[in-house]
Amino acid sequence: MLARHVAPLLLQALRERPVVLLRGPRQAGKTTLVLQLAQEIGARYLSLDHLTVLAAAKADPAGFLAALPTPLVLDEVQRAPELFPALKAAVDRARRPGSYLLTGSADVMLLPQLARELVGRLGILTLWPFSQGELLGQREGFIEAAFAEKLPAFILEPEKRFAASLLVRGGFPEPCLLLPQNRRSAWFADYLETVVQRDVRDLSEVTKLAELPRLIELVAVHSTGLLNHAELSRRSGLPQTSLKRYLALLLATFLLRLLPPWHSNLGKRLVKSPKLLLVDTGLLTHLLGVGEEQLLLRRELFGQVLENFVAMELEKQVSCSADPPALFFFRTHQGEEVDLVLQRRDGKLVGVEVKAAATVGAADFRGLRSLAAACGAAFHRGLLLYLGSELVPFGEKLFAVPLEALWSWGAAPSPLAPGS
Repeated sequence: MLARHVAPLLLQALRERPVVLLRGPRQAGKTTLVLQLAQEIGARYLSLDHLTVLAAAKADPAGFLAALPTPLVLDEVQRAPELFPALKAAVDRARRPGSYLLTGSADVMLLPQLARELVGRLGILTLWPFSQGELLGQREGFIEAAFAEKLPAFILEPEKRFAASLLVRGGFPEPCLLLPQNRRSAWFADYLETVVQRDVRDLSEVTKLAELPRLIELVAVHSTGLLNHAELSRRSGLPQTSLKRYLALLLATFLLRLLPPWHSNLGKRLVKSPKLLLVDTGLLTHLLGVGEEQLLLRRELFGQVLENFVAMELEKQVSCSADPPALFFFRTHQGEEVDLVLQRRDGKLVGVEVKAAATVGAADFRGLRSLAAACGAAFHRGLLLYLGSELVPFGEKLFAVPLEALWSWGAAPSPLAPGS
């Protein structure tokens, strides 16, 4: 059983908070993880995907909870929003840490009427599809290395080399680990159908579900680009009011992520729109209709998918960090940009640029130099991830780093999975 890096944080949250929510995309492994934890902590497990359990929870939420001992695991809790007021009342009567562990394949915290019920009572963690480190059985050390006072050495291990097949495979457990390559496309098609027909319907009374698949495909085409409501509205044929509502649903069901821009206080004109990201590059390449061979032949598209891949790998590492930095991108109206920016709470930041090339030159560091000038003393260093094999300095605080460092730099063996 592969260990999930969020598991220790989840156990810690259960020791501190009466209610803990583990959210994330459907089929990312939430149920597997909470079943292991339920056995470890002696909790009862119930899934609201079970129609009888769902009916009971909806019919009498307070009575449903009152009849069940704690600790209690409730899987896919977004299917019964009626439970949230009853959960609030139950916690207020007996505020014991670890009473309720909830999972959700839709982000209930984006629904204000539900989020209000558990303010101050709820710990929230996110489980994404497998990271590269989890698949290799190791805990990534990239963020720690990036912020270290002295940049650690990096030796590329041949067995951990990057291959374009990683982009097409993605990180969802079933297509990644269990399915042959020729079955993955069917899995992703079924996955999208399930999310649209079940999770979107649970969240909102959307009358035109047939328009959502087309919108998801458009988002894939524009992945790693700036969110432009007018352009998406024109290309989808949706009014902007409907478009924004649908995008909110794609965010809530973890198909889409928005990467915010980094802003300085120095008066420089910076882009304010967020970037669009797909949650998984296996899903992204399915939507784009490309495989490994097509990616390698279409270098611009390869660069786009690779940037999405790096962004989500860092998102996964941030979500499992005990003291997580914030994740941004940097772009000026003059076109200077850095794909990703990690910023700690003390203000220190690291720029991360992604290049789908085996060789790079001084000109490729233009965006990182612009970021360094914009943030001054807060700039800790700039890292350019590329497809070469050597860590190479390119001036003060600037380094070209092999892409594989993203999951192998300072890596340590993963702890045993719960219940192992």
